[in-house]
Amino acid sequence: MSGGDHKMDMGAMQGGSAPPDARDPDYSDGQDFSPYPLTMMDSHSFGSLLIDELESVRSEDNKSSAYDLQAWYGRTYDRAVFKGEGEVDGGELTEARSELLWGHAVATYWDTQLGVRYDHGNGPNRSWLAFGVQGLAPYWFDLELTGYVGEEGRAALRLDSEYEILFTQRLILTPRVETNVYSKSDNQRDLGSGLSDVVAGLRLRYEIRRQFAPYVGVEWSGKFGETQDLVKAAGESAYDTRLVAGLRLWF
Repeated sequence: MSGGDHKMDMGAMQGGSAPPDARDPDYSDGQDFSPYPLTMMDSHSFGSLLIDELESVRSEDNKSSAYDLQAWYGRTYDRAVFKGEGEVDGGELTEARSELLWGHAVATYWDTQLGVRYDHGNGPNRSWLAFGVQGLAPYWFDLELTGYVGEEGRAALRLDSEYEILFTQRLILTPRVETNVYSKSDNQRDLGSGLSDVVAGLRLRYEIRRQFAPYVGVEWSGKFGETQDLVKAAGESAYDTRLVAGLRLWF
């Protein structure tokens, strides 16, 4: 076969009809994917509810119940967030904090949050504007730092941090510290200006499943500064050590 014949044969092969069993150029094999459009993950909304603490609390002369939960719904970068924390004593809600926030991701593991906070329970209710950050600090500390602006020129700062120590994949110890600072005294709610309180606790949980984990622990709380003065004037102790037992639930 001459070189010219060879070139003609190759051209005929390239421009000829495809074999009967050849695949489609787009690899669809004739399938119509129109009912399943291609979408990015951020176009879907997801939700989650974490009841971090649902517990019975026993101190030297009292028994009560407490809860701490957080829920969110939204997409990867923007989501609505609800946070709730409170204590029930004698069938009455004695102290509670509820926050409704809009979270926006600004970096890996970090969200900014903006919204409102509502305090209720003993004393008059208080409303605040809230702004802060939440995420994982270096060495995997779970950190929440939130500032608040309230009525009558009040301002507050709240820091909440915890860390997980894994003894096994199921047995986990969680140290946690929470502290609150206020710019002005609020005598009706027994809150003084400056450093108001610090709560530090250790909870040891066993994850029967990731979504269901009973735990036991101990918690120490202290009132400081003007808040300590107000508590003592009311005939109460400024320091307390409590045993806790409860459930951690995740949906």
